[in-house]
Amino acid sequence: MAEETTGKLCDIWWLVLLRGIVLSLFGLLLVAAPGATLSSLVLFIGIYWFIHGIFSLISIFTGRSSLHWGWLLLDGMIGILAGVFVLNHPLFTAFLIPTTLVIILAVFGFVMGFINLLQGVKGDGAGAVILGVINVFFAIFLLSHPAMVAMFASFLPITIGILGIIGGVWLIIKALGIRGSVSESAST
Repeated sequence: MAEETTGKLCDIWWLVLLRGIVLSLFGLLLVAAPGATLSSLVLFIGIYWFIHGIFSLISIFTGRSSLHWGWLLLDGMIGILAGVFVLNHPLFTAFLIPTTLVIILAVFGFVMGFINLLQGVKGDGAGAVILGVINVFFAIFLLSHPAMVAMFASFLPITIGILGIIGGVWLIIKALGIRGSVSESAST
């Protein structure tokens, strides 16, 4: 049983690393250039959600998560659908970005936060719980202050960028930890 789990982790650690690198780069871009056009922001968010959804669906078949496959399927489908919608309607989304983005981010924050909390409770560690709590609080803030957030939409790219950097670094650390534990298991 332990060898089977070690083999699965060895096969997918690089997917977690790649996801962390993409998220960190996305965050750095948003922090470095907050005045970028709304269409660029929409494009990056659409691509990230689409990639996140694909990775969640891949997780169903690799068995890398302690979550039930149904939650991963829900997370994957929401990510893919949100990404496709944003990529197919960039002008509409850019025109309505303050309100639309606040609502989409809040819903996505709740879903991601709930899934991260479940992962943490099921054994993925305190990092998943902390990330889940941050996502849920961020979603609650967005929904409770949509007019204020829409007014200060210029701060939204920086906020998303900081959260992206934090989440990306956490995923990179998690991937390196998986790789390290797999290396240690293989050598013993």
